Amino acid sequence: MALRLGRDLGETEVPQVEALLSDAETLILTRLPDLYARIEHGRLAAEVVVLVEATAVMRVLRNPAGIRSQSADAYSVSYDERAASGNLDLKPEEWRLLGVRSGLFVIRPVLPPAAWW
Repeated sequence: MALRLGRDLGETEVPQVEALLSDAETLILTRLPDLYARIEHGRLAAEVVVLVEATAVMRVLRNPAGIRSQSADAYSVSYDERAASGNLDLKPEEWRLLGVRSGLFVIRPVLPPAAWW
């Protein structure tokens, strides 16, 4: 993680990173319960999963408070939940990397023909 983050992890960050990585995998498993089978059968590269998990964790480490901008005089702060909420989450493009497709679909019932036809 330190290599991806571009700095050494502090002593207190190591357990946090381990917990966040575990949480990221849990989030993925909630939408992809067959995650390990996909990896085992070559339908998803383990490196992609590592990339997605690490990227989500780095967002939290880089901006745990979710601050978008700050000012010094007459202090002001603004938060941007879309960019960095400070919470561990995966962006839509990361879900797409994992093979999760989203979109609208219609469920149409198939009814038997009417008896009077």
